[in-house]
Amino acid sequence: MFGAFKPSFVAQGGLLWKNPFRMSATRKANVRKRLKAVDEVISVVAKSGVECKALTEALALPKESEMLPRDKYTVFSRTANGYRKSLHKVPKFTKKTNRTSPPGF
Repeated sequence: MFGAFKPSFVAQGGLLWKNPFRMSATRKANVRKRLKAVDEVISVVAKSGVECKALTEALALPKESEMLPRDKYTVFSRTANGYRKSLHKVPKFTKKTNRTSPPGF
């Protein structure tokens, strides 16, 4: 095997997804920015006078400024050690609007 298709360690079964163990300061800032953007959209829709079940549930969620850092940057996961999973390992966190954890976690 020569040329462009020469096997590498990754192709031989090495680490494929290189997710860092901790979230960087930039990623944390981007999470805060996305949470604030979602809060802004919820408040604008609420002011417009629209009423629906999803909006009522979204208004019951805590705002970004009211959230604890543990809830901002991690989510509850039954399979993870310690039952918490870092947000950078969860796809599309802000679209799920899961800002609360079960009681005790």
